[in-house]
Amino acid sequence: MAKKSPKLDANGYRKFGIRDSVAYAAGDLGCNMSFALKGTMSIFWTQFMGMDLWYALLLIIVQVWDAINDPLIGSIIDSDRHQYKRNKFLAYIWAGSIGLIIGGACCFLPFPNAPTWAKFIIFIAGYVVWDAFYTVANVPYGSLLSLISNDVKDRASLSAWRSVGSIFGNMLPMVILPFIIYDKENNLIGERVFIAALIMGILGFICFQFMIRNTTIRVEQDVNLAEEAPKFNVFKAFGNFLKNRPAVGATIAAMGMFIGMQGAATAVTVVFQSYFKNVQISGIVQLFAMIPIVFFTPLARPMVAKFGKKELATFGSICSIIAAAGLFIITPNNTNLDLILYIVFQLIYSLGLGIYSTVSWAMMGDAIDYNEWKTGAREEGTVYSLHSFFRKLAQGIGPSLVLVVMVALGYVGADEGNQAWNVAVNMRYLVAGTYTFSALLQFVGLGLIYNLDKKTLTKMNEELHPANNDSIETTES
Repeated sequence: MAKKSPKLDANGYRKFGIRDSVAYAAGDLGCNMSFALKGTMSIFWTQFMGMDLWYALLLIIVQVWDAINDPLIGSIIDSDRHQYKRNKFLAYIWAGSIGLIIGGACCFLPFPNAPTWAKFIIFIAGYVVWDAFYTVANVPYGSLLSLISNDVKDRASLSAWRSVGSIFGNMLPMVILPFIIYDKENNLIGERVFIAALIMGILGFICFQFMIRNTTIRVEQDVNLAEEAPKFNVFKAFGNFLKNRPAVGATIAAMGMFIGMQGAATAVTVVFQSYFKNVQISGIVQLFAMIPIVFFTPLARPMVAKFGKKELATFGSICSIIAAAGLFIITPNNTNLDLILYIVFQLIYSLGLGIYSTVSWAMMGDAIDYNEWKTGAREEGTVYSLHSFFRKLAQGIGPSLVLVVMVALGYVGADEGNQAWNVAVNMRYLVAGTYTFSALLQFVGLGLIYNLDKKTLTKMNEELHPANNDSIETTES
């Protein structure tokens, strides 16, 4: 029986479909198979390796590497003019996926009896190797969205499915790992973390291979190999990034999102410990918080086609602002109604966040196109890597700043879940305040700075891809 030939578009490529979306989701699943282990790193190095205060110093050292890693590797990818068999980005993802098998495990080498100086070397070397390979895979993966399709609905679908891959990539380790790496007395078994890192690296490699084999590049970019071609200038690229309003707006919104998600995490735990006095239910509430994102994912493509990405994401940020304001409502004597109101407003906040998160990567894909539209240079790797750098900055600064405020409001770590009642109430207000600041930052980035509304996006696509005007007008109508 003859193999059925795939349907082709007007340019001779396989038509975009669910295969592309699932493959792209598998890529972020592969990334998170490695990245999800980062949350275990502090427990491993403080409890199992016995580094304690030294670990704080080590984190500062590796954050310096984090600061230069993404832009450096992004500029290397952009300046690479080699002719690859399939695509430059797919080639880098393939190399990065192999390195992550080893790199992830290098962060968890189980030598608790090694001298302190040796542990310094093990941690720094392991982190640098892991972070480099993660960037080699992740930066081109994020840039790839703008090359799979230039159709706004297709990009919305890819962005939404990436969110699905991210959710499952985080949920699986979060649910399964605690049963594997802790003993019955809740003590970490370091050797098992090392084995788990190797297994997750292999699973990530499989996910990446599935993505590579099922990805079709439809927006090819010609590579100029002429000797007189100007050399890549990373400082000029950084300047272009700052002039790129969509990239700056999307980056500010993403920073706001991570400040809300990760910055408030410790305070949220304290709220359920000492205010609601039921820390177990916090996991259930967080699980419910993912429902709006999963619910909205299949609706993202048709809603983007009707309203536009900027318009939709801005509406989501407004929903989050209203919900965050509602979190300031506290009933007398902490009644059950208080918990119900908290959960309801948390769900509304997550709905707004979910609307933005499902289109966030598609908005960055458009921002890369915008850079080409205004400067004539795409610079996918640099634009995305700088975006990724500022996201990482928010992931690090957010929790640190919130922790400082928590201490100023009376939080005492040694008291664990037995904080004084006034401190518990302060934590309740701090969570609401952090979420409000987060939502406002998202609104500023999306509503006031990001300037690719539906009309402007159509104009940009028409000028960048004149051969596809008819199809783009159809998708925008």
